[in-house]
Amino acid sequence: MVKDDMVKYGSWAFLIGILIAFIAGCYQAYTLEIGENFFASSTGGWVAWLLAVIGFFVGFIGFFGKGTITAKEIPGFLMAGIALVVMYGVFKDINLHPGIGSLLHGISMSMAIFVAPAVGVLSIAVIYVIGKDK
Repeated sequence: MVKDDMVKYGSWAFLIGILIAFIAGCYQAYTLEIGENFFASSTGGWVAWLLAVIGFFVGFIGFFGKGTITAKEIPGFLMAGIALVVMYGVFKDINLHPGIGSLLHGISMSMAIFVAPAVGVLSIAVIYVIGKDK
């Protein structure tokens, strides 16, 4: 019963995190186009913290195997999370058609803020499991 609740909470946390990250990323793109930075503002800082906390929660329940990310899915999740973080680094300074570059930058930045804590927690879980077996 508790595992079912944690899977449900983990699923909702992941979906809410993705939705907030997408909306914040689109707004970040808009603010970049007008020469500002949403995540550098007070409100943007709180949104970034919210994304990081939700990402930590997703990773934390995955760490204990009670979330939506199973032990079999952890390597794929880590690869995808690392790809998102690298994607932000690539799109950070890219100058594409006006609007497109800032949209890619904003969305990849907010997704990286959301996914990075989960990747960090699950990386520690993998290192723990590998070290425990030896």
